[in-house]
Amino acid sequence: MRKHVGWTAGTAAAVLVAVGALTYAVTEDGGSSDTPGGDSADAGFARDMAVHHQQAVEMSYIVRDRTDDKEVRLLAYDIAQTQANQRGMMLGWLDLWGLPKVSSKPPMAWMGMGDMPSAGEGSLMPGMATNAEMEKLQGLNGKQAEILFLQLMTAHHKGGIHMAEGCVDKCSVEVEKRLAQGMVDAQQSEIDLMADLLKKRGAKPES
Repeated sequence: MRKHVGWTAGTAAAVLVAVGALTYAVTEDGGSSDTPGGDSADAGFARDMAVHHQQAVEMSYIVRDRTDDKEVRLLAYDIAQTQANQRGMMLGWLDLWGLPKVSSKPPMAWMGMGDMPSAGEGSLMPGMATNAEMEKLQGLNGKQAEILFLQLMTAHHKGGIHMAEGCVDKCSVEVEKRLAQGMVDAQQSEIDLMADLLKKRGAKPES
C-alpha cells in the first residue's frame, strides 16, 4: 500500500502549477504594490497555516497506509492533495513578498493568541494533534486507525477554520482572504462528512 513516491511526485508538480497561478493572482491583486509586512496577519496566517496544513498531510499519509477502506482513503487523499497545494501557495506568497517562512514570534501571534497554551508537545496551534497522538495513529490499523484519524482530523479542521476565519477578518490581500474563506467552507463540509463516517463506525468526534 506504500505509494508515497508517485503520490509525492504528483503533488509536487501540482504545487508548482498552483504556486505559479497564485503568484500571478497575488500580483494582479495588488500584492506587488502593497506587500504585507513581516508582522502582518497576511504573513502570520501564511506561515502558521503552512505548518498546520503540513500535519494534516502527514496524518493523511499515515491513515492511507493503515486502512483499505475506500471512503477513508479517498478522504485522506483529497485532504492531502488540497492542503499540500494550499501550503505551496502560502509559502509561494511569502517568497513573493520577500518574507521569511519562520518568525521569532510564537504561533498565532498575528491573531493575538501568541500566549495560547499548547495541548501537548507537537500541538503548536488550534486543533493540531500532539506527537503522542500522531504516534498512536501510526500504531493502529483498520477500523481503529480510521476512527482515530477521523477524530483527529475533525479537531484539526475545527482549529483550521478558526485560523482561516481570523485571516478573513484580519488579512489585507484579497486573494489570500478568498483562499481562507474557501478553507472555511471546504473544511466545514469535510467535518460534516467525517461525522457521518464516524457514526457508521459507532464512534463520534471527541469533544
